[in-house]
Amino acid sequence: MASIFTYDPDPPRVSSPWLAPEDAAGPAPRRSLAPGLLSDYGVTKLQSEPQQGPTEYKLHLLLRPRRVYTSTSTTDQAGGSQQAGLREKNPAKAAPAVPAASSQPRHERLQHLTTQLLWRLQQSSPYHASSSKELAIPRLPDDSVDINSPVMLEALVPGLEESRGALYEIGVSDDGTLVGLTKDEMNESIATLRVMAASLGCAVDVVRMVIVGDCEWVESAELVNNSASAPAQETKHGKLWVAEALVTPNLGLRNDPQCAQSGSGDSTDSRAASSPRPVAVPSRGSSATPQLRVTLTGPTTSGKSSLLGTLSTGTLDNGRGKSRLSLLKHRHEMVSGVTSSIAQELIGYKDQAILNFSHGNVESWIDIHDCADNGKLVFVSDSGGHPRYRRTVLRGLMSWAPHWSILCIAADATEEASGGVGATPSAQDDLGAAAAGVDLVKAHLTLSLKLDVPMAIVITKLDLASKLSVQKTMVTVLTAIKEAGRIPKILQPDQRQHDELKNIPQEDHAKVQAVVNSIFESGSLTSYVPIVLTSAVKGTGIGLVHALLESLPLPAPPTSRDYVGMVLNPEQPKCLFHIDDTFSLPSSYSTLASGPGRPSDQGVVVSGHVRFGSLSVGDRIVVGPFQPEDEESRGLGLAMEDRSSPGSYGLSISHPSSAELARIAMKNAVSASAIAGEWHKAQIVSIRNLRLPVRTLEAGQAGSIGLVFEPVAGNAAGAGEMPRVRRGMVLAIPSQHMLHTGLSLQAASGFTATFADPGIRCLTVGSFVNVYVASVRAAARILLVSRHGRGSEPGTMATDDIDDSFSLGGEIDDTDGGDSPGNGQAGEVSLELLHNREWIEMGSKVILLEGGSQDRSGLEGYVGKVVEIVD
Repeated sequence: MASIFTYDPDPPRVSSPWLAPEDAAGPAPRRSLAPGLLSDYGVTKLQSEPQQGPTEYKLHLLLRPRRVYTSTSTTDQAGGSQQAGLREKNPAKAAPAVPAASSQPRHERLQHLTTQLLWRLQQSSPYHASSSKELAIPRLPDDSVDINSPVMLEALVPGLEESRGALYEIGVSDDGTLVGLTKDEMNESIATLRVMAASLGCAVDVVRMVIVGDCEWVESAELVNNSASAPAQETKHGKLWVAEALVTPNLGLRNDPQCAQSGSGDSTDSRAASSPRPVAVPSRGSSATPQLRVTLTGPTTSGKSSLLGTLSTGTLDNGRGKSRLSLLKHRHEMVSGVTSSIAQELIGYKDQAILNFSHGNVESWIDIHDCADNGKLVFVSDSGGHPRYRRTVLRGLMSWAPHWSILCIAADATEEASGGVGATPSAQDDLGAAAAGVDLVKAHLTLSLKLDVPMAIVITKLDLASKLSVQKTMVTVLTAIKEAGRIPKILQPDQRQHDELKNIPQEDHAKVQAVVNSIFESGSLTSYVPIVLTSAVKGTGIGLVHALLESLPLPAPPTSRDYVGMVLNPEQPKCLFHIDDTFSLPSSYSTLASGPGRPSDQGVVVSGHVRFGSLSVGDRIVVGPFQPEDEESRGLGLAMEDRSSPGSYGLSISHPSSAELARIAMKNAVSASAIAGEWHKAQIVSIRNLRLPVRTLEAGQAGSIGLVFEPVAGNAAGAGEMPRVRRGMVLAIPSQHMLHTGLSLQAASGFTATFADPGIRCLTVGSFVNVYVASVRAAARILLVSRHGRGSEPGTMATDDIDDSFSLGGEIDDTDGGDSPGNGQAGEVSLELLHNREWIEMGSKVILLEGGSQDRSGLEGYVGKVVEIVD
């Protein structure tokens, strides 16, 4: 919702009124500024000042009263005469044509001018949301301070990171008349503009200085021999100038070595006079508000989207999905009521206040960030529950690395489908007659427990379920939780209806706090499983869910040692970012970010989360692994458009059956070991943390990053197609050891993983599986299957038992006690990736899915840990 109404994909262009339409692609700041004559441009007047857009006309920017002229060659034109010669005028009549500075105090006028500049800069930005934080008033320069002295840049104002800049036409009236200023007044006006821009974190480049006429004024002369009782009057003459200045956000990426802006309008001399210093990179820093990532999962029609819609908008559902309409992305989702994509919302909490779109001061995610300062942010991802879109379940649980998962189960899931409005259909209704007997609730519940992610359970649709149905559902849930060795904690809701919940009820907060205290005392986030009963139609339990989201504890910030401890890994980067999705970066942004004088670089925006380390605007990074262009041209592997989402075979089937998977894989089976992995260099030009423009993205935070790729070495022109980034790749900053030794990041062609489920030994050598590791989804071939320690020969298990081994709802009580997961005896599987090399971190979690023929839930598989990487 925020992204639709606060984003303009085509904001007004920064176009100079001095240029012809065919030349107005954008002003290019000159490095050697020479004064020009009006006759050089072939214009006598500019078009009137546009009310909207990034262009501002100013007669002057003086903070003092302007001198009165006895005659000018331009004010007649303002009055309508086209005569260019000097005309004698009454000084009293000259004032209205060229008004003096405002009678406002200097600091008030400077604040007004700075606010006006900020508005013009925002006009060229695609993101229109504004921060609620007060604008810092720029510090006034002393009258005794030289206007040519440098001005230090402040931190860039939030929201200007993607602004394309603003043009200031100084010495021009609102109707476009070229009035002009004397040299000293022009220099002083440009110095004021630099002070204004510096307070916003922006730089000023003078694009052109044009002589438009002549002027005459009278000044007091020195007393002669002290005999005169009154000062003598001296007539002076001068040229009238008009200047065009481009104000742009300073992203710290310019090649200009200066860190400050000179106050003089004559940039050639003043810049040469100032000593170069390191660039003062503006920085907002990173968001200090704690951020909890939560993924909603559960069977189809279990009420996940309706629950999220009610939590994020404060609107109760009408039983037909009204509250979830703002989350849907596709027309077929609205028609069928089945979610097929991942939707995400942000909810804030502060002092038990609920900060969602029902809050009076919230119109976008930026507002939620501002209102939740020193509180807590909860980033909630919805996912599809239908087996056809089960890939979104694994994407939500793996790619975004949620801190907590919330499993939604309909209270009436155990009842026969009644056909009533909002009633939950059976698995047979969802999957057809072939899926009779499939327990989708148990499949989702077992997968969530096997992933060993901190989990809470929300029982939905309480208003539709009978007491008997609720009891049956609770028995299923409690049994599975206890079998997994966890302790369930049921939070009983009150029976009051909360139509417009603005604050968390105190009694709900107290109930949740007791459970959270137990979690802290246990020392493990997975020891307890809170259970909440809700109804998005009546509002029952919604306060408890808000209280739970506000109070759920966050894990410690992730580090590079979390998976492998202190083991030395020479190929471990300094920072790692997992890419989950990609978007195009408009060339105008990359050009602006690259600074004047550089060619237009191609860029891309990627979204995901920081695994460890931190990334900042201006950082030089590597992206990959890519397939080499020469191998791609020879036809090795699949086409790039086919490999953009490895392991995906269309929306209709997320995980094909074993036979179909084998047929597709054999048709294009190319071992990743036969394909070299390449890494491309890039530079970060923008960062958003949950849509909030920031300079740094810290470890564990999610967001989007704008990249501009550097030209490939040996290609001076920088021509060629931009590398195509896909989901599953990573951004990384190489460590100092890697830079000194010349090591590059690993691009794995295969790996070995251990699994606690004894059924893993039933896999067949040579068969094909889908592999999920972090944001990687890839096809792989099994090379070796053995007991832990390689105690058994691969391929000795009967193939008839393969399909039975994939039931995650497997009867644990029926297995031999010596092979139970709790005893630590595990299987070990070695796999070879197909079509692409991938970045796989040692010790990371992995899921294998084969697509069984008996359990049609699509979630049958194995969860293990990577113990060896094959380069």
